[in-house]
Formats: sequence, C-alpha cells, structure tokens
Amino acid sequence: MNTLDNIYNRRSVRRFTEKDVDDEAITTLLECARWAPSGLNNQPWKFVVIRREDTIEQLAGCTHYSDTVKGAKVLVAFYYDKESGYNRTKDIQSIGASIENMLLACNELGLGAVWVGEILNQEEKVNSILKAPAVMELMAVIAIGHPTDEERSSTRKSLAEITYRDNFENEW
Repeated sequence: MNTLDNIYNRRSVRRFTEKDVDDEAITTLLECARWAPSGLNNQPWKFVVIRREDTIEQLAGCTHYSDTVKGAKVLVAFYYDKESGYNRTKDIQSIGASIENMLLACNELGLGAVWVGEILNQEEKVNSILKAPAVMELMAVIAIGHPTDEERSSTRKSLAEITYRDNFENEW
C-alpha cells in the first residue's frame, strides 16, 4: 500500500476479532511511533503497551467506549514526558504525529485501531492503573486488534469549507 492510499483508506476500527496481535507487529508499531518528528528531536513520548486482560478490563471502566477497549487485544497508552519537553504545544503536536504514525502502521499491517481520546476524562484513574509517575501526562490510548469484516466509511468536509488562499478573505 502506498502512503496516499494508506492515508485515504485508514478508518477507525472499534470491533476486533479474537485473533492475537504478535510481539513482532507490536514492535513494528512502536518503531513507527517513535520515528515521528519532534522539535529538537526531543521525542517527548513514552508508551505503555497493555496486553493483560485484567488491566484492559480496568481501563475499559475508564471510558464510555468500554466495549471497544475490552475487545482490543492490545492497548497502547501514549504519555507526554513533561521532563523531556521544551515547548508544550510542539511536544503535544509531536505526540499526535506519533499516534498517527502508529494508526497508519496498523492499517498497513492489516490491523485495526482506534484513538480513544475520551479516556482522558479519567486521567487520574488511568494513571493509577498504569502506575504513571507524576511527570507523565496521558495523551491518548490506542485500541488495537484484528478488525472484523464489517464495512467502514467516513466523510470529510470539502476543501472549500476549510481552506483559504493567502488569508481568510480568499476562498480556496
């Protein structure tokens, strides 16, 4: 799959099969995430890979999307290491790029994934479950597994709705 096809065809997957995700695939996903760009190459991210069913069950209780979390074979929690940061906005943007790299890599490997951002509403509980040090700030949890065969589709706003030429007075 080429890069453009991967970008255009990736969809959030919220239902997974029972098939396990092997360590080799997880390592590939982590490698892709760590190769995201970051300001001054500070790489302000930390990853927690969660495969234990009891921990997944506990984390499922931290989100309205508990069925999706429980159905995943792997969760990856993305954290911002505040001690390694130099500019909060740039660092968080870098973590977003890291997350997107992982989502695209999942699609490339035939895995399904969804970015669970709503879990941030229960950050203290998640941090307690994962024993996160105080210098770590939860950014997201990615639920990963082999996707079911159901059809997935998505739409986007037109470029005319979101793009301007040179300034906001000139439509694209």
